Amino acid sequence: MDNYKEYKRRSTNLNSKDRTKKQHEKGKLTAEERINLLMDEGSFIEIGAFCELQNNSIKDNSKPRDGVITGHGTINGRPAYIYAQDFTFMGGSMGEAHTKKIADLIDLALKTGAPVVGLLDSGGARIQEGINGLDGGGQIFLKNTLASGVVPQISAIMGPCAGIAVYSPALTDFIFMVDKISNMFITGPDVIKSVTGESISFEDLGGQTAHSRKSGVCHFECGSEKECILKIKKLLSYLPQNNMGNSPIKISGDSAQRLNESLKDIVPDDQKKPYDVRDVIREVFDKESFFEIQENYAQNAVIGFARLNNHVTGIVANQPCVLAGCLDINCSDKIARFVRFCDSFNIPLVNMVDVTGFLPGTDQEHKGIIRHGAKMLYAYSEASVPKISLVMRKAYGGAYIALVSKDMGYDKVIAWPNAQIAVMGAEQAVNIINKKELQGKNADKVRKDKVEEYSEKFLNPFVAAERGKVDIIIDPKATRKTLISVLEMILPKRAQIVEKRKYKKHGSIPL
Repeated sequence: MDNYKEYKRRSTNLNSKDRTKKQHEKGKLTAEERINLLMDEGSFIEIGAFCELQNNSIKDNSKPRDGVITGHGTINGRPAYIYAQDFTFMGGSMGEAHTKKIADLIDLALKTGAPVVGLLDSGGARIQEGINGLDGGGQIFLKNTLASGVVPQISAIMGPCAGIAVYSPALTDFIFMVDKISNMFITGPDVIKSVTGESISFEDLGGQTAHSRKSGVCHFECGSEKECILKIKKLLSYLPQNNMGNSPIKISGDSAQRLNESLKDIVPDDQKKPYDVRDVIREVFDKESFFEIQENYAQNAVIGFARLNNHVTGIVANQPCVLAGCLDINCSDKIARFVRFCDSFNIPLVNMVDVTGFLPGTDQEHKGIIRHGAKMLYAYSEASVPKISLVMRKAYGGAYIALVSKDMGYDKVIAWPNAQIAVMGAEQAVNIINKKELQGKNADKVRKDKVEEYSEKFLNPFVAAERGKVDIIIDPKATRKTLISVLEMILPKRAQIVEKRKYKKHGSIPL
């Protein structure tokens, strides 16, 4: 009993007042404070509190927990596993015992089917332990990969995250970062300067702005750690516990019969005039339920979760006020990853389509728009969850195939009466088809007549509906009612229809 009391005392009094003060002065919370904010009060049970490093050369530095707190509890009443790195102990560095604790925790989550939340605050591998720390990183990466698509994995960067430490969050589903606190990089500014001669600050190299707006590594930006933890809780409220379950139902109180009268004021009739598609989403889906992901990255596409008559759905929408909503390299990656996540966790998909096509240009071609666009095609083709596509104004060419085509596996295609569905827009088509006729004296009149003729013959949704390519044409004000009716009709798809697909180990997505 005396041994127990001594170990208990050592494991629960690790943060001296000075160390805690240093964390607070940086605008950071301690590992314990972070866990207390995230988990329901009194629910957290710590695992591995007495684990210590075993390396004799630094044994004098040994302390219980080895720089990471691991355990389980509940978040909003639902079970979850959590680990929180402790920067006050050896900079949160990852040694053998440290990494094993994290790997074992993910293994437990796999066995029991509960989400894993990691609160990272680490300088990377513990140099003093040599290869042992590196191998431990390999254990974590393997467990992250095995857990992918089985339980949701969330990473919050609460300080530095360097070297081997960055790859675990990169393997998880969502990454949160905190302004002026979070940093992610493989090699730090000092190493970069010694190798390339380039001088750069920690923030510019791997801060929140760099990863949420340039690299696309970060999914959620946060102004403080408390805001970050609140956002994690909100995200979890949309997600199932594991791949065998469904997302929680939340009664919104929003009427399923509500008409969308204001859509006529939000979306201009003129196909070339921009608007913010977020306004359409907020009008159509349950009030106050839209939760956007990667808001400031690849802004020509909007993705996120929302509820439709209380059911969680994944939304993919073109954004006409950025690059006219065209699909490019970055937004193709953004969409593909989101679609695969939704498919893994049984979340239905709704596309809000207003797209002219893939972004043209030598820069896009040479950087691989073909390969990146193919990722999106692969993700949608592979997805077996309910898939609904709504064409609001236009859907042209390859973008039509990716986001609308029933031959790609969409369960229902809906269109507004003024929607345009074709290989390309009328003006571009006339420029090609009637090239010779447009070189005469009456070119302007010929162009106008031919554009009208092409629009009438090919662009309107009734032509597509005649060929079975569009299922339903609706008045825009009936959008919410129709989407709800269609979604609830096909929600049982996953449970009742077993798709007969030829056995394979896995496909080869064009990464």
